[in-house]
Amino acid sequence: MTQSEVVSLSPKTGRPKTDNPKDIRFSVRLDIETEKKLLKYCEENNISKGEAIRQGIHLLLGQNK
Repeated sequence: MTQSEVVSLSPKTGRPKTDNPKDIRFSVRLDIETEKKLLKYCEENNISKGEAIRQGIHLLLGQNK
């Protein structure tokens, strides 16, 4: 590969930047029944567990998205 070929390649690859990055990781312990309810909700609404938890936090705070 020549230097001109290297320069023409994209300097970065991967996912594009977002306006609201989710950099904070959080861990929580659940009992089996709560996990089943969470998984069922996620499957029914086609969302991730993280998104379901974010929506729940907004509901608790009265800030529907």
